[in-house]
Amino acid sequence: MTSLPLVFDAPRRGLPPRHLADLSVEERRSVVTELGEKPFRANQLSRHYFARLTTDPDAMTDIPADARERLTGELLPPLLTAVRHLGCDDGATRKTLWRAHDGTLLESVLMRYPDRVTLCVSSQAGCGMACPFCATGQGGLQRNLSTAEIVDQVRAAAAAMRDGELGEPGRVSNIVFMGMGEPLANYRRVVDAVRRICDPQPYGLGISQRSVTVSTVGLVPAIRKLTEEGLSVRLAVSLHTPDDELRDTLVPVNTRWKVSEVLDAARGYADKTGRRVSIEYALIRDINDHPWRADLLGKLLRKHLGPLAHVNVIPLNPTPGSKWDASPKPVEREFVRRVNEQGVACTVRDTRGQEIAAACGQLAAEG
Repeated sequence: MTSLPLVFDAPRRGLPPRHLADLSVEERRSVVTELGEKPFRANQLSRHYFARLTTDPDAMTDIPADARERLTGELLPPLLTAVRHLGCDDGATRKTLWRAHDGTLLESVLMRYPDRVTLCVSSQAGCGMACPFCATGQGGLQRNLSTAEIVDQVRAAAAAMRDGELGEPGRVSNIVFMGMGEPLANYRRVVDAVRRICDPQPYGLGISQRSVTVSTVGLVPAIRKLTEEGLSVRLAVSLHTPDDELRDTLVPVNTRWKVSEVLDAARGYADKTGRRVSIEYALIRDINDHPWRADLLGKLLRKHLGPLAHVNVIPLNPTPGSKWDASPKPVEREFVRRVNEQGVACTVRDTRGQEIAAACGQLAAEG
């Protein structure tokens, strides 16, 4: 089903210069001191970037002009330039195509709901996990994103919401690492980005860890490592089928770590954090939507995770020319019913962004 190889190690190229968001609070103060300024200038820069959401030196009037140019030049280099915005869902969903400093393209998706605003961020440009039904996976992996490139997607979205670019002014409340890339294949930068996103203002963006979801196709050693980080983010596992035979082809990383190993690691994370694990399941017509697979999924999750599992059934969003298609609604309803019947919570995810190829599995920057 897929001819692309698995790629765990991204090409070592293209990362941007050092940025404020790459650094801890202590590191920021150290760098500012090395630049000949008082340590408190680091706090001022942090306040402008993380609280006022600006990188414009002219707006930083509390910093002397000569120091301002030097500090912003060293610690706030340009990271992402918006190439275009595409909107749909009556203006409630917006996909942004970004160009990084080296020309690399990536995407993020901002979604406004009645009770929350969710940003879907990318952690890599492309993806090396080679899942055949996913547009990003079939595009291959260009490179990892830096911590600051991840954080800057959130800062830009927060500024857009503040400025009313998606209707009434609001604030970003939820972050999902479900854009381009396998987050746990860019482990250190993703974890550091989570900390910057969640650190209180003005040292970070002040979003609650409990409102952040990190997804993975099942990199077991990285899940276990994440378990020891002391974070309280939600873990989402892109399972897509409960049987190893099919998952070896649908999610090629399964040839390394089987379903039972992934679910055991997820249980360890749930036990340590007390957070339910989201099980992501893209429902594909005649591929993984059979009643017996729903029964098996429910039984496996009940065994491994018990009440600490919630299944998100995702109607597949086929890409142009793809042989993969969404399951019919009656099949979808029966699948959900059967999983629920096993005592496992299962719901259908509200699908956003289909018109602009921004829905799950569709992100693939095309310039």
